[in-house]
Amino acid sequence: MKITFLGAARTVTGSCYLIEVGEKKMLVDCGMFQGSKLVKAFNEKEFLFNPGDIDAVVLTHAHVDHSGLLPKLVKEGFSGPIYCTKSTEELCSILLPDSAHIQESDAEFANRKGMRAGKKFVEPLFTVDDANRALKLFRVKDFGKEFTVIPGVRVILRVAGHILGSSFIEMTVTEGDKQTRLIFTGDIGQPNQPIIDDPSKLPPADFVITESTYGNRVHEAYDKEGELANIVNDTVERGGNVIIPAFAVGRTQVLLYYFQKLISEGKMPEVPIYVDSPMANRATAITLTNPEEYDEEARALYEMQGRRLVAMHNLRFTATAQESMAINDTPGPKIILSASGMADAGRILHHLKHNLWRKECSVVFAGFQAEGSLGRQIIDGTKKVKIMGETISVCAKIYNMKGFSAHADKEQLMAWYSAMPTSPKAFFVTHGEIDASLALADELGRKLGTATYVPHFGDTVEITGTEWQVHASEIVQAEPAALELKGYLQGMERDYLLQRSKIEQIVTRDASKADMVRKKMEKLRKYMEDLLKDI
Repeated sequence: MKITFLGAARTVTGSCYLIEVGEKKMLVDCGMFQGSKLVKAFNEKEFLFNPGDIDAVVLTHAHVDHSGLLPKLVKEGFSGPIYCTKSTEELCSILLPDSAHIQESDAEFANRKGMRAGKKFVEPLFTVDDANRALKLFRVKDFGKEFTVIPGVRVILRVAGHILGSSFIEMTVTEGDKQTRLIFTGDIGQPNQPIIDDPSKLPPADFVITESTYGNRVHEAYDKEGELANIVNDTVERGGNVIIPAFAVGRTQVLLYYFQKLISEGKMPEVPIYVDSPMANRATAITLTNPEEYDEEARALYEMQGRRLVAMHNLRFTATAQESMAINDTPGPKIILSASGMADAGRILHHLKHNLWRKECSVVFAGFQAEGSLGRQIIDGTKKVKIMGETISVCAKIYNMKGFSAHADKEQLMAWYSAMPTSPKAFFVTHGEIDASLALADELGRKLGTATYVPHFGDTVEITGTEWQVHASEIVQAEPAALELKGYLQGMERDYLLQRSKIEQIVTRDASKADMVRKKMEKLRKYMEDLLKDI
């Protein structure tokens, strides 16, 4: 058996693992790369396999960094089954067509602009038709029930507790008289988060392919409900709006759950709450109609409120663009939740443009912000940002509420792995920025005494039973220039991380120097992106 790491390798997004067993091939996840232009450029590259040769896909969950390139896979020849849970299929039915619409719109805009400059015609990465064809290939499987994916490969989907429908994959591979047990974690949720069940216990495994999004961090133990109430109360007192860039799937529903709780307990005023995202509207509807995935507390509330999880009179869902634009013309303080969660696209840009410059307003980030995203720039303290072609001053109060993350942190992951009946032979640490992946790999090796490896893009591990061997990326080996550039960019990445840590120290002492360092960081990031364009 071979596993090739074709995404989320020393970066957070683009999860994709190619598994070869005999003559058969399958994928675990086929995600889109998100963040800076440097990272997004990978979406445009050809797959490092023939999509028509892939026999099946197993999908951990619906987030587009795990599912987003499935339409491209189908467009280029894949026609096999895509296995996932019921809620994952339902969420993908809104996420994939929406992503395709963005691809079509971006291509149309580029072509209108490019025609005037005499540039080549731009094809969308994939279309809505491609997304709909992909959705027809989905095959729903229940949690906890074993099924065969390809000959010799049996899979059980277990509760991952990340978002509705999310699973980690328990895989058993049989080759001749050799058997290998593997875990692909996908994204693992925090225990005790609202609405959905905690991650299931891990079964024995020989190898674990683990995420590491928060592999070098521990979520702060603080009263996040109290902080959320304080932010709302303070902003309302100033007469401003609370703007929340919220991921349409997962984060929006959790925030609504908390707002309902705080209002019912009299801890915050009943100001209008707008969910301004067609995708979030539909995702919320899916969440509200899948009570079988609720935890005990959510099920009790669901029954008490007449089989409704969220029942607030002040809650408004907007559908049209006209309704969205009218929100900022509505007098009085309000709460606006809008996608995207990293503020790099969607209606949230419109709301930031109208509120970010107002000192009476607040902007609350309640989730991970990838390198290069607008959200990351704002929480890193930049004083001006460009939104929809216009330079906007950052005068609103900025909050970064990390406690709302849907990802388990380092200690939670370590506790989860430490409870395994036996330690694996090795952990392959993926889906994290390089500092997070390396930190978690080091922690796993020291605390559990197991081998660890942080793969590069294109690396392959060959497994026979419980024996394993890593083969370095043939892509890099075949292109010495690429190897040189890779080392150079990694060196720049380390410098960038160092500068970022310096900012945290400087900003408390001298804001003018912090601005100077931030400008240098921005120049460094743009330089890295320009290098990629020249390849």
